[in-house]
Amino acid sequence: MGKVKIVLDRKAVRQMLRSKEAENICREFADKAAQRLGDGYEVSTYSGKKRVNASIKAVTYKARKETKQDNAILKAVLRK
Repeated sequence: MGKVKIVLDRKAVRQMLRSKEAENICREFADKAAQRLGDGYEVSTYSGKKRVNASIKAVTYKARKETKQDNAILKAVLRK
């Protein structure tokens, strides 16, 4: 059997990573993590140069303190 060579269509991959569907997946993932955190956190999505991104931001003093002391956002994102 010969070697199989796979060539990605870079334009299509870039388009997929910046699509509305990818943004919805990122938003859904970030929303679930924010629900685990409780009040005081804000979710936003944006389209970067190469792909869509979602971020979770601590907006209250209590949330910022919790994140600083316990890495709350990181723990919420990594938890299943």
